[in-house]
Amino acid sequence: MSTSNPIMATLIPGDGIGPETVDSTMQILDALGSPFQWDVQQAGMAGVDALGDPLPEQTLASIRKHRLALKGPLTTPVGGGFRSSNVRLREEFE
Repeated sequence: MSTSNPIMATLIPGDGIGPETVDSTMQILDALGSPFQWDVQQAGMAGVDALGDPLPEQTLASIRKHRLALKGPLTTPVGGGFRSSNVRLREEFE
């Protein structure tokens, strides 16, 4: 199923078991010859650690650009007034 014109997609590894499950999913996709090339972005606690936001604008911009994303589970930080990243994603891309 591999193609000379790869399909770009945003990849968000996620939190907790997210990176492990996303890695396993990517191994399966690679074994099947998937046409995807990944633009790896951060969200959840990794987004907070890297950019101070559980759903950074650059992650949203990547999803808007590629119109396709694969994400692992995301943690919403407790306190600090953060909204659920999953809810924000649904609202943004409904």
